[in-house]
Amino acid sequence: MLLIRSVKIIDSRSPYNGQTKDILVENGQITQIGDQLDAPNAELLTGNNWHISSGWVDMRVSSHDPGHEHKEDLTTACEAAVVGGFTEIAVLPNTQPALDSKNTLVYVKQKASEQFVTVHPIGAVTKGCEGKDFTEMIDLTYAGAAAFSDGVHAIQNTHIFLKSLQYLQQVNRVLMNRPEDFDLTVFGQMNEGEFSTLLGMRGIPAIAEELMIMRDLKLLEYVGIKSDTPLLHFSTISTANAVALIRQAKAQQLPVSCDIAAHQIAFEDSVLADFDTNYKVNPPFRKQEDIDALWEGLADGTIDAVVSDHNPQDEEAKNLEFDLAEFGIIGLETAFAVLNTYNTTLSIEQLVDKFTYRPRTILRLPTHTIAEGNSANLTIFDPDLEWVFANTRSKSKNSPFLENRLKGRALYVLNRNKVEKCG
Repeated sequence: MLLIRSVKIIDSRSPYNGQTKDILVENGQITQIGDQLDAPNAELLTGNNWHISSGWVDMRVSSHDPGHEHKEDLTTACEAAVVGGFTEIAVLPNTQPALDSKNTLVYVKQKASEQFVTVHPIGAVTKGCEGKDFTEMIDLTYAGAAAFSDGVHAIQNTHIFLKSLQYLQQVNRVLMNRPEDFDLTVFGQMNEGEFSTLLGMRGIPAIAEELMIMRDLKLLEYVGIKSDTPLLHFSTISTANAVALIRQAKAQQLPVSCDIAAHQIAFEDSVLADFDTNYKVNPPFRKQEDIDALWEGLADGTIDAVVSDHNPQDEEAKNLEFDLAEFGIIGLETAFAVLNTYNTTLSIEQLVDKFTYRPRTILRLPTHTIAEGNSANLTIFDPDLEWVFANTRSKSKNSPFLENRLKGRALYVLNRNKVEKCG
């Protein structure tokens, strides 16, 4: 039994939203919400400026397990997730072997079954995530795939993309695609623009993202499927025109959603002037007008969710010349704090919603509204707490936020009838 004392509830779908209440949890369930609750035998959690929401969900995590456990494994990914305030994570299929068979999905689910964090494997659309041949998506659904994607690889083949939409509509799963036309980004290192020219690096043009979004939306419209939940989800969009295209599609009531990586709103492309490979990400950091458009999209609901895009890379992959280094940063421990630190637009309810209700809706997961009788899948946090990101639970250290001061931190997480302290 656990009593959480004087905590402000941040849950736009809860009857207690915005109220400061006591919450009693018994056997993994919220049994009472009220004032001055009396539970003498309960473990007590209390503090100043504590806020509580349903547990945070990260829709985009590279666990590198199986295959590249020297960079990260499911255990360390889950430990980092706890520090970041996440109770659930969805892991990408780009492993070795890929999550393209029942055996690999069962491996992930079994290895994660004893973790505090709930792990949702994303099944591969194509074998080996190579974009050539379909996986058995119906079998993978029954084996536990929460969604389908080729992860860090965009689905280039139009036929495969179109048929995948039709297959997945039948099994009520979302197709997640990272929009990138590879023919336009080959050998690209950073955002194409003034600074790529000044630095002498090959650019990754915004149009490579936008053309793929235009193609995917046209095919979604062609399929003609109407649904209240998204059938197509764009992962880690980054440009102003991408936001505008998806906004227009939503106005046409197409079943589409999208997310951004938290780090995308923190830096412009000029940050690469020192060739620090910790800032090498894909999609790349864009221009200020793109960042402004991302904030507008978050505020008006065009952008549904925020992800960490956690992609651990070891020293051998990052401590290289810039053009040889791998893309990616670790983000599980900092995603909420980064968005909160740079936020001047969203209310706390809007911000939290990007980590809670919308990701669960897209992935078809239970919503865990804070109300009596519901399961206790919860995150306790202080949105005003300032802290320095000095250590990481990840096996890899590739983060531009190390030694930086951030605002907002998770304190405790509750899941699976357990409570864990963050950090």
